[in-house]
Amino acid sequence: MSRSPRPPRVVAELGRPETADERATRLAMNSRNYRARKTINNLVYSLLATVGAVIVLVLIVPRSDTPLTRNVDYAAVAEQAQSGIEVPLAAPVLPGGWAANAAEWRSGGSDGVSSWYIGLVTPSNEFVGLTQAVDANPTWLAEQLEKVTASDTITIEGVDWDVYRNPAPAADQGNFESALVTEAGASNYLLIGTAPDDELAVLAGALADQITAEQSSTEKDGSTE
Repeated sequence: MSRSPRPPRVVAELGRPETADERATRLAMNSRNYRARKTINNLVYSLLATVGAVIVLVLIVPRSDTPLTRNVDYAAVAEQAQSGIEVPLAAPVLPGGWAANAAEWRSGGSDGVSSWYIGLVTPSNEFVGLTQAVDANPTWLAEQLEKVTASDTITIEGVDWDVYRNPAPAADQGNFESALVTEAGASNYLLIGTAPDDELAVLAGALADQITAEQSSTEKDGSTE
């Protein structure tokens, strides 16, 4: 005896059995919804995996509380670089709390101006770049100072320095907030950075003996010609 066919299922939302087209539409919609949920789940799982990997890296990478400032022996570097350079390279003796993170002789590039450079970190954790340029021209100096003109002149340990203040907004000043500039013989000394005036004055004072000696030597050579 054959079993009688099962009557079509009544769909509650319709109050009647659904048609073949309605059933196909429902199944297609369910399939799309399933794929969308799966995609969202995959994105969430990927995001969680990425965050987890970052957390693991942060935890396993060793960290140190000590500053990442190299303490360069600029006096030793100056002694090594001095050979073949006529002017004495500056190696100021500074009080405790100062450190150097760079020291190098920069041969003249397209501008033809060679210079001795020391990058200094001050006790207040600010920056000063000391540049001793040899036979510098006004164009070179103007470019270093971003074409800012001197606003004042001060005397530190018997040496006159031109004072420069960067008029640009603080966010645009970079490593040039203020600068001191003086000349002695063939050398132009440029102290430029973010350090406050009192720390710039300490550095300028530490250079005073060398600058005065260069000035005296130039005047003496000039008088014997």
